[in-house]
Amino acid sequence: MPKSKRDKKVSLTKTVKKGLEAKQKLIEELRKCVDTYRYIFIFSVENMRNSKLKDVRTAWKHSRFFFGKNKVMMIALGKGPTDEYRDNLHKVSRFLRGEVGVLFTNKTKEDVQTYFSSFRETDYARAGNVAQMAVTLDEGPLEQFSHSMEPQLRQLGLPTALKKGIVTLLKDYEVCKEGDTLTPEQARILKLLGMEMAEFTLTLKCMWNSETGDCELLADADEEAMQTKEDDDDDDDDES
Repeated sequence: MPKSKRDKKVSLTKTVKKGLEAKQKLIEELRKCVDTYRYIFIFSVENMRNSKLKDVRTAWKHSRFFFGKNKVMMIALGKGPTDEYRDNLHKVSRFLRGEVGVLFTNKTKEDVQTYFSSFRETDYARAGNVAQMAVTLDEGPLEQFSHSMEPQLRQLGLPTALKKGIVTLLKDYEVCKEGDTLTPEQARILKLLGMEMAEFTLTLKCMWNSETGDCELLADADEEAMQTKEDDDDDDDDES
């Protein structure tokens, strides 16, 4: 009886763990940047958009950005005083939580703060975002939509119908209230209406100076970060 072509043994002895290699390469690259650049900034992102972050990277070609893989970046910098790559870098690692990024640069603190505080880009809200205003559509023609859009609008929950080839709202319709957590349907309707309710912003958390080894909490950091700084100071007092 002929052997089944599906019944084949595959040797895994030559399998390369690419994930581990990539992590090690990232750690080496981060530590190289620590030795190359004067400052490290940790920043958080509100309403993340890859296209917007790409614009920031383009504007700061003279610097290096790293985003994502927080746990790997913590290993590179050091999780505590005993394994930190340079003095006080473990204090920087404590800010690597959530949607945050790392900026390596030789630009001054004033230059970085000026750019980050002024960089704001509006975009369409996604499901889970909070509505910034109430939106209600009045009964009557919705002439901004072509007749082919009517089935899609009805599927999104709008009470519409075609009247003489024109998309018509059969009654007043409340799309959202201010403060609502948007559903996928609400977010889609707002986008079709051309209403941007999300704002892509960058918030600086802390700065590390390679010359002094100091980790400075920046003015626009949140209360949680403030508490982290206080805890670090208490730990330093205990050790001394």
